[in-house]
Amino acid sequence: MLELIDLELRRGGRVLLTGVNLRVAPGQKVGVVGANGCGKSSLFALIRGELAPDAGALRLPAGWRVAHVAQQTPSGTQSILDFVLDGDPELRQIEHQLQQAQAADDGLRAGALHDRLRAIDGYTAASRAARLLHGLGFAPGDEQRPLDSYSGGWRMRLALAQTLMARADLLLLDEPTNHLDLDAVLWLEGWLRETPGTLLLISHDRDFLDAVVNHICHFDQGRLYAYTGHYSAFERQRAERLAQQQAAYAQQQQAIAQAQQFVARFRAKASKARQAQSRLKALERLERIAPAHSDTPFRFRFAEPPRAPNPLLRVTSAQLGYDPAQPVLRALDLTLTPARRIALLGPNGAGKSTLIKLFAGQLAPLAGTCERAPGLCVGYFAQHQVEQLRLDDSPLEHLRRLDPAAPEQRLRDYLGGFDFSGDRATGPARPFSGGERARLALALIVYQRPHLLLLDEPTNHLDLEMRHALAVALQEFTGALVLVAHDRHLLRLTCDELWLVADGRVAPFDGSLDDYPAWWAARAGRASVATANTPTGNAAARKEQRRREAAVRQRLQPLRQRLRDLERQLDTLTAERAQLERTLADPTLYRDDAKPRLLALIAEKQRLDTALASVESEWLHVGETLERAVELLESKYGAGRKATS
Repeated sequence: MLELIDLELRRGGRVLLTGVNLRVAPGQKVGVVGANGCGKSSLFALIRGELAPDAGALRLPAGWRVAHVAQQTPSGTQSILDFVLDGDPELRQIEHQLQQAQAADDGLRAGALHDRLRAIDGYTAASRAARLLHGLGFAPGDEQRPLDSYSGGWRMRLALAQTLMARADLLLLDEPTNHLDLDAVLWLEGWLRETPGTLLLISHDRDFLDAVVNHICHFDQGRLYAYTGHYSAFERQRAERLAQQQAAYAQQQQAIAQAQQFVARFRAKASKARQAQSRLKALERLERIAPAHSDTPFRFRFAEPPRAPNPLLRVTSAQLGYDPAQPVLRALDLTLTPARRIALLGPNGAGKSTLIKLFAGQLAPLAGTCERAPGLCVGYFAQHQVEQLRLDDSPLEHLRRLDPAAPEQRLRDYLGGFDFSGDRATGPARPFSGGERARLALALIVYQRPHLLLLDEPTNHLDLEMRHALAVALQEFTGALVLVAHDRHLLRLTCDELWLVADGRVAPFDGSLDDYPAWWAARAGRASVATANTPTGNAAARKEQRRREAAVRQRLQPLRQRLRDLERQLDTLTAERAQLERTLADPTLYRDDAKPRLLALIAEKQRLDTALASVESEWLHVGETLERAVELLESKYGAGRKATS
């Protein structure tokens, strides 16, 4: 089993873990939870051998195979099927040795290798890899497409598929749902439940944790606490533990106060001096109970919007998409009125984001009309809103542009509710993590008091505390809401209506959110049958298809090349920062005589963080530009599914 024994872990001068003892038995599926920055990813790095404990020990059984998703975005010209198969190194080694044995006409060796291939289920490896790809949203027939034909978000899915292909004894997954839609999340849940082996899963998705894990490991103030059961059971157990801890703390504080009063009253009296001294020593030896802490740093709410027009907008006989010949959505007749709370469900690529762009005024209908009420204020959150933040400006400067006349203290108080206080409110946004940038973008939207709030996957990179605060604020929001999210807990708490976006149509979903997995499974089953029954095209059709795909690739080559250049820069900067962090973990740096070197290393760390954030921002922007170009070009050339997806 995996064991942590009296373990202490520091990053620089900060203690992440101290005095930790933990055991994870084979076959356990453990959810690892805690606030952003508490040390979850550092624990994974420790298990992978990339960090060493500062005290104590970590023990893994000899021979355990550990698999994790690589931090670098994959690239190359190999097919995505071959890339996923590379996730099983033993399979690839046997295949290579088998080729050598056959080339040498060594029948005995080849026979032994075939037996080994059969023992590891190698003959079904390609079909297993294809099922992984299809489950994560790749279309049947995409298996032979090159890796570089996909954008960054889809290559992250491929990196996950490669990791899942590994026959690992211990699987480490760090936020695997961040780049997945709800359909892929549902598939991944089923896969992780059924797969053997031990799992450590970092996630901020409550429903996902409830469906997958049977134990919870919680980071809390430098300690690890183990709980049996899924996430909902953990919340109940933790609430009970905190209540007991607070009661014990109050009782101890009362006893300490009584002892201190006795000492203060009688230590000067000869007849009571010995008793007073005894109680004083007992106080010094007493192991103090810490007060229970469960406070969240987030506290915000949507202010009441101005009087809302009714209806907010009306869509009549509309067609949506990027090419009149191939609309994504057809025959839309929709009306949005104040206080409606709508969740959009449907397969990936069916048009959910396209519909939200229509509501936001960023996409005009190809046919029909979309009438917006005069004075309508729309708050729209999507990934490209995060990317449009001015990274050299502070959160305070972003907010001041929205309300130049507001007193600075009022703006600071507001930002404090999103955990931007002190220097974080006045410093540049460039070093912010993805979650911090998402929080800032949400803060700017909330401040504008919208009549209509449009949220497209708002929870990516947000931790559980921020997701909970967002859910509470949305419950109190009095305007209209349209939400796309793979976080079912957020959907369940905040939305009253479910709309299904599928097959070019938008219609009310006939069922509850809990019924959607069954609908999705039935649809996936029908799609598999249809694919199996589709006849193979003739040679001329395949040649024409290849010609169209070549035309698309040629048009997109400059963007792809820039994306590859940025990925190489990301890999280099990430490696440099990792090496620097390992150097900063050296305790000798924090002696007085090493202060000049420490300051130089900290300055270099700040430079690397800034450079990495800048390159990462451009990488995301180029990736999204590439995806939009693909949609437009493919609608013109008809070249298969997305050339970058």
